[in-house]
Amino acid sequence: METTDRYRLSFTHQRSDRDTTTDEVIVERTDTVGPGGNPVYCDPTGILRAEISPAGEVRMLASGAYQAPASPSAEPLP
Repeated sequence: METTDRYRLSFTHQRSDRDTTTDEVIVERTDTVGPGGNPVYCDPTGILRAEISPAGEVRMLASGAYQAPASPSAEPLP
């Protein structure tokens, strides 16, 4: 199975009963492998890191102290 080089991660935040915000970020594959044995992807800043399986399952990885990253949805990009 071929591994995707880039994903769009979408984070949805419920601010109130009627207000939902979605943030999107593009991540690219690195040479690193995560704890589950899948490739690690990161944004250009290196702060946002995610292990993404071939099935599109996302495991957010903390890149510093006091982080509690939320789980996004992942969309493969060409």
